[in-house]
Formats: sequence, C-alpha cells, structure tokens
Amino acid sequence: MAVPAHEHRIACDLDRLLTVRGMSLAQLASLVGVTVANLSVLKNGRAKAVRFSTLTAICDVLECTPGDLLTVLPKDAGTGLPADSE
Repeated sequence: MAVPAHEHRIACDLDRLLTVRGMSLAQLASLVGVTVANLSVLKNGRAKAVRFSTLTAICDVLECTPGDLLTVLPKDAGTGLPADSE
C-alpha cells in the first residue's frame, strides 16, 4: 500500500550539503538550471516528486549520490503512527 503524499518519510539533506560545499541555494539553482523556488520546496521537505534529471544534476553539482541527499525516515517518524499499526 502506498504512503499518502502528506505522510511521506523522505528527508532531504540539501541544507547540510550546501553548507558543507559552501554554496547558496541560488548558486545551486543556477548551476542545476532550476528555480530557487523549486529547490526550496525540495530543501524544505514539501516536494511531492523530483525528476531524475534534476536529481542527477543536483548530485553532479554537489558531487554526491541520491543517498547523500535523500534519507528514508523510520516508519514511526513523522506520521504520528506506531511502526506496527500500518
């Protein structure tokens, strides 16, 4: 059964990666070719989807892997439900 979009457990570590690289969101947006607004949605965990081409471009610029950028939180994190209640 799919998790409803409002209950996804994907965390984005874009802030941390930008800090480590000494890069601003605006610089990344320019290098990736997307708007700051779109990256902000991703960075703040409000994205419902991300194109593989955008993910690839972000990873190329930040010299990271998708696993460095995105993390799956435990089942009981963020949903308010115990892990065994699904």
